[in-house]
Amino acid sequence: MNPIAQFFILIFPILYALTVHEFSHGYMAYLLGDDTAKKAGRLTLNPIKHLDPIGTIMLFIVKIGWAKPVPINPYNFRNIKRDTAYVALAGPLANFISAVIFSVIFNIFKPTVFMLEKNVFLLILFYTIFINIALGLFNLIPFPPLDGSKILGAFLSDEAYFRYQRFERKGVLILVIIIIGGNLLGIHIISGIIMPPINFLIRLLTGISIY
Repeated sequence: MNPIAQFFILIFPILYALTVHEFSHGYMAYLLGDDTAKKAGRLTLNPIKHLDPIGTIMLFIVKIGWAKPVPINPYNFRNIKRDTAYVALAGPLANFISAVIFSVIFNIFKPTVFMLEKNVFLLILFYTIFINIALGLFNLIPFPPLDGSKILGAFLSDEAYFRYQRFERKGVLILVIIIIGGNLLGIHIISGIIMPPINFLIRLLTGISIY
C-alpha cells in the first residue's frame, strides 16, 4: 500500500485506540475515588489531550506505541495495589472490547466486498481492530511503565511492589531503546512476543490472518 494512503487510513484507528485506552484509565480511577485525571482535563475523548509525540510516531512506524499516561494519585485509592491494577487493566480491556465491537461491523460488511485492499472503509475497520488488539496486548507486557507491570504489582509484596515501580522511569528509556534498536537491527523482540497472539485474535475476529 502507498505509504501516504496508509498514513491517512491509520489516523482514525490510532487516535481512537489511544484515546479510549487513556480515557478508560482515567475513568476507572475516577470511579475508584481519584479525580486527578479529571482535574488535569484528561477525562475526555479528545485525542489531542492524550497524544504522546514519541508514542504516536512509534505506532505509525512500527505499529507499537503508547499515549501520554493519564495522571493518577494512588493515595486516593482505598487499596493502592489493587485499585492501581484495576486502573491499569481498564485501558487494555477497553481496547479489546473496542476490537470486538468493530469486528462485528467489519463482518457485517465484509461479505459484500471482493478484496479488502480495495475498500477504504473496511481497511479502516480492519486496522482499528488490529491497533486496538496490538495496543492492548503490548500494554499487558509486565514491564514498567506498561500496564502489565501494575497488574502484576497487585500480586507482589508491598516491598517488592514499590521497588518494582521505582524502575518505571528507567523502564521508559529501556523500552524505547529495545523497540528502536530492535527495528534498526532487525531483531523484533517485542513484536516476536505479541504478534502470534495478535494474529490469533485477528483471525478469530475477522477470519483474516496477518501473516
